[in-house]
Amino acid sequence: MATPKSRSRDGYPGRALALILVVTVGLVALMFGTGYTKPRLGIDLAGGTSVTLTAKSDDPSAINKANLDTAVGIIQKRVNGMGVSEAEVQTQGNSNIIVNIPDGGNTQESIDKVGDTAKLYFRPVLATAPTGMSAQPQPSSAPSTAPSGSASPAASGSASAPASPSSSATKAGRALSGALQADPSGSASAPATGSAAPSAPTTPTNPADVSAALTQGTVPAELQQQFTALDCSVKEQRQNYQKASDPSAPTVACSYDAEQSIWYKFALGGVAVNGQDVTKAQAVYDTQSAKGWMVDLSFNDAGSNAFASTTGKLAAQPAPANQFAIVLDGQVVSHPYVTESITGGSAVISGTFTQADAKSLGNVLSYGALPLDFVKSDVTTVSPQLGSEQLEAGLIAGLIGMVLVVIYSLVYYRGLGLISIAGLAVSAILTWSIMSLLGAGVGFALNLPAVCGAIVAIGITADSFIVYFERIRDEVREGAQLRPAVQRAWPRARRTILVSDFVSFLCAAVLYLVSVGKVQGFAFTLGLTTLLDVVVIFLFTKPLITLLARTKFFSSGHPWSGLDPKRLGARPPIRGSRRRPAPSQQTQEV
Repeated sequence: MATPKSRSRDGYPGRALALILVVTVGLVALMFGTGYTKPRLGIDLAGGTSVTLTAKSDDPSAINKANLDTAVGIIQKRVNGMGVSEAEVQTQGNSNIIVNIPDGGNTQESIDKVGDTAKLYFRPVLATAPTGMSAQPQPSSAPSTAPSGSASPAASGSASAPASPSSSATKAGRALSGALQADPSGSASAPATGSAAPSAPTTPTNPADVSAALTQGTVPAELQQQFTALDCSVKEQRQNYQKASDPSAPTVACSYDAEQSIWYKFALGGVAVNGQDVTKAQAVYDTQSAKGWMVDLSFNDAGSNAFASTTGKLAAQPAPANQFAIVLDGQVVSHPYVTESITGGSAVISGTFTQADAKSLGNVLSYGALPLDFVKSDVTTVSPQLGSEQLEAGLIAGLIGMVLVVIYSLVYYRGLGLISIAGLAVSAILTWSIMSLLGAGVGFALNLPAVCGAIVAIGITADSFIVYFERIRDEVREGAQLRPAVQRAWPRARRTILVSDFVSFLCAAVLYLVSVGKVQGFAFTLGLTTLLDVVVIFLFTKPLITLLARTKFFSSGHPWSGLDPKRLGARPPIRGSRRRPAPSQQTQEV
């Protein structure tokens, strides 16, 4: 049994080992208890698509951190609203947003919708006309439908809309109406009352008749030339008119009817309601009036007043001037008509929606208004197969590094090598558990650079062991017994280890703060493993060596212990000389 004097020199190694054991077991238990038993993988390892959005604005000062953070939150909600799980949206630099979308059933749809990043506006329709056929159209944003007729409004005032962004098929008879009424079963229902509505205008279905179709409505003189020249079936022409420089000024826009394969062009008035004034929009199912799926939306005070005023004016106009266009990224995604003023700050868009149609339009209304305009500057896709190959390569590299460290430790340090192997194992368990829990808690994703950081950490941890081992061996070479050698070596080794780890952590912290994207994964992993190295060396390696120094195998300098005085070339003590005691011994003896 250790005497009080020896305990004061050695400390209480058993307590330190018990503490790190409790922490390790607790983290592992928490990991298995929550079901998150492995780290979350990034796009480059799991497969998926990374989209880089670059902010554009006529006012450079508008591209700032506040607006970028707002855009990140809206895009995150938009992507998640499409059913994509674990999508990552983060800023990069001063003007970019990175959207990482994992592989899934809605991946391509999500990529397309992420590109719909301009502001959302409600504009009155002035005139509309078909512009031609397109066998394989590629609209730059969510398509809309052909012009539809008006529908009966509710007593509370509401209106109807054409097809939703996810489905471009013509849906005649969709209506925009007032707030939904809840039935006893809890399902939403459309307003029960309303007046008769005029019939929908006939849309040409024969391609030969499209070019001869007459414009419906009156085109303002300032838009006449643009409206006449616009051919929405030509992608370059559509892009030229996608963003109006002045929201309050009239403009032209396009909408695509996939069912009839016809593009429609619109002459639109100035913005009447800003999309940012929409506070809520969701798909609901009407069980009472058999109208099926609808979109329920609400406005804030400013939007409610503007919406009521504009719908009141539109209701007095003949078709198509009684329609209210919902414009996203310069393209009409819906153009409902109204027959009376819609007050109360709530409305529903009803008609022959499918569930997907209603949900998609609801997402556009909820998450379509961004404070900045964005363009997709880069789209990178990584297949799951390539991701698994990169992960396998990273794990193989880490395994090779670990095996080389183990072989070197056993060959050079022999018995001490087992201590370094045990320390590496504890560090690996802590790192794995923490990364798994961070993936579930804060969304940390392990990417390829992060794997590289973990591999580098193997060398950092091994280096700390080597520093301490060599300090102990130096003391043994000077003729000291093992237990005093362990205590004398620790202060010098501790100082060196802390300085080395501080430099590594400082580099990792600076790299994390100044870098973006995947490089941050490397910096985060390097910083985390550096901190864990300090924990392991203080709470595991040093206490374990202290306990093993009391055993006969190590204290007697067994040839396989790695501390054999003869093998180390220890100098015998000079007769008549007295070795200076360790600092702790000096204090006690005085």
